[in-house]
Amino acid sequence: MPRVSQDHLDARRRQILDGARSCFARYGYEGATVRRLEEATGLSRGAIFHHFRDKESLFLALAEDDVLRMTEVVAEQGLVQVMHDLLSTKPAGEENPADWLGTRLEVSRRLRTDPEFRSRWAERSEQLTTATRERLLRQREAGKLRDDVDVVVLTAFLELVLEGLVSHLAMGLPADDLDPVLDLVEETVRRHRRSS
Repeated sequence: MPRVSQDHLDARRRQILDGARSCFARYGYEGATVRRLEEATGLSRGAIFHHFRDKESLFLALAEDDVLRMTEVVAEQGLVQVMHDLLSTKPAGEENPADWLGTRLEVSRRLRTDPEFRSRWAERSEQLTTATRERLLRQREAGKLRDDVDVVVLTAFLELVLEGLVSHLAMGLPADDLDPVLDLVEETVRRHRRSS
C-alpha cells in the first residue's frame, strides 16, 4: 500500500478545517452534524475523523487555527488590524470574515456554557493576549505607544473593543462606517507629542 505524503495529509487537513469553518459558522456547533461536515468538506466521515478524533477536537483545532492566524497579524500589525480585517471584504479564494466571525461567536457561546471547553480554551486564548501585549511593548519601546497607561490595561482595552466589534457584527448591525471608529481606537493607544 503506497504511503501518503505529508504534503497530501496537510492539504487534506486544511480542506477539512476550511469546510468545517463554514459549516460551524452556518449551523453552530450543535447544528454542524457529521452529514453537514461531510457536505461542507466534500469528504467522508472516515476521512474527517482520521485527522480529528471527534467533532469537539475538530472545532477546537479550527478555533486554534483562527487564534494562530490572528496572533500572526497581531505580531506584525497589531490587534486593531485584526479588527480592520474582520470588516474587510476578502478577495475570492481567501477566508470569508463571516466564517471567522461564526467560529468566534461559537467559541464565545461555548465559553459561557461549557466549563470543560473553557478550561481547554484558556491556554489558547492566552496566545493572542501575549502577542498583543508583546506588540504593545515593542511599540512603547519605539516611542509610538502612550506611556501613561500600563500595557496590561491597553491590552485589555483592545480585547474588549474586539469583543464589542464581534458582538456588533453578530447582531447584524451596519459595519460600513466602522473603519474610522477603529482608527480612533488605534489613535487612543498611540503616543502623542506635546506641542510646546
